Amino acid sequence: MDEKIFFERTASGIPVIVDVIPDSENAVFAVGVGTGSRDEDSRICGISHLLEHVVFRGTTTRTSFQISKEIESAGGEMNAFTGKEMTAFYGATIKSTSDVAKNLVADIIMNPLIKEDDVSLEKEIVLQEISMWENDPESYIHKIFAETLWHGHELSKNEAGEAKVVESLKAKDLREYFTERYRRPNMAVFAAGATDPSDVMNWAETEFGGIKEGKKITRTTPGRTSRDYRFVERKGDHSYIGMGFSAYPADHKEASALSILTAILGAGMSSRLFQKVREEKALAYSVYCMVDQNSDAGSMAAYMSSTEKNVMDCIATTAQVCKELRDEGLVKGELERARNLIKGATARQSESTNNRLYRLIKRYMLTGSTETIGERMRKLDAVTEEDVMRVATDVITKELVVSVYGTNTSKMKKFDIGSIEI
Repeated sequence: MDEKIFFERTASGIPVIVDVIPDSENAVFAVGVGTGSRDEDSRICGISHLLEHVVFRGTTTRTSFQISKEIESAGGEMNAFTGKEMTAFYGATIKSTSDVAKNLVADIIMNPLIKEDDVSLEKEIVLQEISMWENDPESYIHKIFAETLWHGHELSKNEAGEAKVVESLKAKDLREYFTERYRRPNMAVFAAGATDPSDVMNWAETEFGGIKEGKKITRTTPGRTSRDYRFVERKGDHSYIGMGFSAYPADHKEASALSILTAILGAGMSSRLFQKVREEKALAYSVYCMVDQNSDAGSMAAYMSSTEKNVMDCIATTAQVCKELRDEGLVKGELERARNLIKGATARQSESTNNRLYRLIKRYMLTGSTETIGERMRKLDAVTEEDVMRVATDVITKELVVSVYGTNTSKMKKFDIGSIEI
């Protein structure tokens, strides 16, 4: 698990990060760009996501069908993802055809056409994706909670974009954005699996070494959040709840202790929230807790769904569980259970080349550093009960933020967040 992660830079300064996985039969290559939804102003909200789609529509050397045919003939796949602070494009193949993945990733980054016809077609796809997401309440509550927590700050912008803005974007807008952002010093090159670091370095130097310099992205760190409540109406008798607190950025020294605290609260069926909210009180079918981290801020939040009559009890019970943990401490065996739960999930995820690549990209793009699986495990092993309780005292505060996506009732609309004791 503790294989070395190789880190070098091209002559022009582009970071090249490689995670060699011994005995892997797969190879995956990617380019990450440090721009995402938080870097978009109101005129272009959703442009990173739309551009992520459009570059696959064709390049100066290949049509979209040729791209698909080449990667699938090589036993692989191509894809991309957009976040609040990054966009990444990757190609994965079996190790014997890895050159195909490298060539195609380089092609869509260096030679995208971004034609008006292609933008128009892909807008229809993205608008359907936004609509599909808005009709998936279990996902949509995350958007509502982020907007409530980071109200007025750039982190409140969602990755998918706003439908009306996406509809208005033109190829000219995408080309300008691409030329400005998808350049040094915002780029990094990644590889994982059956790869040779010197070969990856040569690929990065040959394909991207001469790329021009673009605009360096600057961001504003959010201030401390305050207690808040937001209700958003939906049709149907089921309600979705997101509630939590601002927490730590990805590179914070207490990040591992925060992960364990979060697991104690809401990871797995033996967690405090699952036991109290579902098993003891039968208030919700689904309940879990998670951490969301950015380069300069983060959050710890619980999510659950229930019928309308149970919503207020869900909120009060969740707050009570958080308060009791902070005020009364851990019970015997709780720390080890949570630690092992995270370590087990980390170990299983490490067996996937794509997961290893995603972890590599996210870690570097958010923190500017790398972390092996072994290093992650040792950090978890080093967390003490005192560490967890220090973080609980720091994070679980009166600045509770609650969002509800549910049935329009006077009880929901008039709910007083100040009535919740925490």
